[in-house]
Amino acid sequence: MKNDTRIKTFVIDTNVFIHKPDAILSFKDNEVVVPLWVLEELDNLKTSSGERGRNARHAIRFLDQLAKQGDIHQGVKMDNGSTLKVLLDYDHDIQVDLITDKPDNKILLTALTLQRRGRRVFFVSKDINARVKATALGLKAVDYEKQKVNIAQLYQGFRTGDISLDTYEDLQSEERIPWNEELHPNEFVILHDKEHETPSLGRYQPESKALKTIFPIPGSISGVRPLNIQQDMAFELLLDESVSLVTLMGKAGTGKTLLAIAAGLKKVFDDSAYKRVLISRPVMPLGKDIGYLPGAKEEKLSHWMQPLFDNMEYILSVHKRPNLRTLDSIIGSNQVEIEAITYIRGRSLPNLYIIIDEAQNLSPHEIKTIVSRAGEDTKVVLTGDPYQIDSPYLDSSSNGLSYLVEAFKGQKNFGHVVLEHSERSLLAEQAAELL
Repeated sequence: MKNDTRIKTFVIDTNVFIHKPDAILSFKDNEVVVPLWVLEELDNLKTSSGERGRNARHAIRFLDQLAKQGDIHQGVKMDNGSTLKVLLDYDHDIQVDLITDKPDNKILLTALTLQRRGRRVFFVSKDINARVKATALGLKAVDYEKQKVNIAQLYQGFRTGDISLDTYEDLQSEERIPWNEELHPNEFVILHDKEHETPSLGRYQPESKALKTIFPIPGSISGVRPLNIQQDMAFELLLDESVSLVTLMGKAGTGKTLLAIAAGLKKVFDDSAYKRVLISRPVMPLGKDIGYLPGAKEEKLSHWMQPLFDNMEYILSVHKRPNLRTLDSIIGSNQVEIEAITYIRGRSLPNLYIIIDEAQNLSPHEIKTIVSRAGEDTKVVLTGDPYQIDSPYLDSSSNGLSYLVEAFKGQKNFGHVVLEHSERSLLAEQAAELL
């Protein structure tokens, strides 16, 4: 059977523009079709608050610029070699059992019309249900995968190795040892030898092609002690001012948020390395949304940020600070700021220790927006579990946290650790593993 060399026709669903407003630039040297009902849905979304509304407005402006270059119904040539068309209708003679007053179904019927006219059609959507319906109609349905990674092969931030007894002794006595294996900057190596049950830990430094010896932290960090070797790695990165971007991944109870907040408080209150800690997380409800909440911004945020407050209150319970004995006193000190992701956009954030919790619920575009806010001498820490996503259009491979890890893994100012062991409780460990 000969390969089909016809030009591909990509029919773009609305949610693709919400995920990435200029997504159509990813389809080079082919035909890109935007059904009229996609524009109507973008128009309805443009007044929405938050990232959905902003991306809808961005997409509309982007399409408007292209429309000024010619007849967008007949087709406008884009710089990437593709032709963009906006189709205004579909073949009403198509006999399929779909409710035609729904925009989603009209978008599918547009794709089906093009296929029946001989086009090699690919329906592109972030909506799993829409892709299933398209497949049932005989269409080739695909996810938008331009910013997807292979989660099964995602960078872990560490690896294991075997060493001789002599090398072990060198690690205990030397600040660093030569290492011939090429690793990513700030990647850790868990080193085992035949004589000792407890492994050694090294962190790769590409400039010297050596492993820096990492010793257990004496005492605690803001009252928090590392309970396993991955938490040792996390604190090593969180406390190093030369590593300006850190990502921590792990299931519930592995200590991602607690370690990040403990390190941030130490760097601000004890070391005066940063002006203040800025802590944020996406406003993403779990389960049925409870709608708009009453009160001023601080009152609204208190409901969404309660998990962060819980971590801070635990730290206060195990590590008393003079004049900062309560959560209110810490926040009132102006050295800790709790902010919603929405309000970070547009700000310049110099000399801060920024912690973004639940970052797996952010798209690659949102992650880029946040990290690009970092000013001079700012450190950004992102935590999350790529397998626990509340956004309907993201998954373990397409979320912004996974994408950032894969994109940054070779940078000298970046460090990453996957935390494997839940330390919250036996029940939490069982829930993470069994449910």
